[in-house]
Amino acid sequence: MKIAIVTDAWRPQVNGVVTTLTHTVDTLSQLGHDAVVFSPNGLPTIQCPSYPEIRLALFQGKRVRAWIDEMKPDALHIATEGPLGFAARQAALQARLSFTTAYHTQFPQYVRARYPIPEWLSYSVLRRFHAPAVRTMVGTRQVRRELRARGFRHLCHWTRGVDTALFKPRPEVQLPYPGPIMMYVGRVAVEKGVEDFCLADVPGTKVVVGGGPALADLRQRYPSVVFPGFQFGQALAEWLAGADCFVFPSRTDTFGLVMLEAMSCGLPVAAYPVTGPLDVIREGETGCLRHRLADAIEGALRLDPTACRAQALEYGWEFATRQFIGNLVDIRDATRVRRKALLKRPAVVDCQRE
Repeated sequence: MKIAIVTDAWRPQVNGVVTTLTHTVDTLSQLGHDAVVFSPNGLPTIQCPSYPEIRLALFQGKRVRAWIDEMKPDALHIATEGPLGFAARQAALQARLSFTTAYHTQFPQYVRARYPIPEWLSYSVLRRFHAPAVRTMVGTRQVRRELRARGFRHLCHWTRGVDTALFKPRPEVQLPYPGPIMMYVGRVAVEKGVEDFCLADVPGTKVVVGGGPALADLRQRYPSVVFPGFQFGQALAEWLAGADCFVFPSRTDTFGLVMLEAMSCGLPVAAYPVTGPLDVIREGETGCLRHRLADAIEGALRLDPTACRAQALEYGWEFATRQFIGNLVDIRDATRVRRKALLKRPAVVDCQRE
């Protein structure tokens, strides 16, 4: 099957969306499918306001339409609600092509953290964006419940995976800092709540791995926190394996893929009881969810690392990718009534059930 994927987030960006799409495309190839990505790479771009690391490709509607016409895919998936996502959506509607979308990012909360734009307005834009899609894939049941309450429809489940061969316990790794070592990995940006972690009154060493628009400011204001910058692949896996606890201070993530990577290394997770952690963490077993982050860290440090690894082993990229395939629809079916999935894979979660 030939699958067209349009995304505004792609390499060399470093985030959960890119990680998910990269592993999905690789696994699709391993399963014998041809997945082709249309991204900002190679296109004229501008910096995203307040986030210069992200590049946006504007006014690419004709190019996206020509790419779809030339490729003649069996299925079209629009992964993001950015300029390319809107261009692909418009092209599909004009050509009466069926497509699926995904809800990866809590944009209303991200935007509200930076600008005085009410969340209801952002949600109305997103609801309109996803409305024509045959299915909108979401990572957790909690996100489905929240979106359904806001009027979104045709919501289906698409879980995530983790590379358990790369992210694994490494007893030989010893980081040169006083313990216990608590670690955050991800974008260093206001919506990620990293400052909450920096402010947490707990003994030991706090490590923030990653980069982003808030890095320079936090590094200057919190000299006791270790900021090693971006780490990738084997180096990232070793940083995680050398910690004692993973801290996920975000209140805005739809999933939090990095929590699986941390658990795969044997790290219990400390987080707020919010969307993302509520569906990923098993309270009192693989993590501790509290409204006060210091309490969550204290609780997580008492948990058994082997339980964390065991849960991570349940999340494979092949299973997640087969679920993705099962949610796709035939691009040529423009009836928008009782569309059939292209391949018979593990059953698609019913859009009207929990």
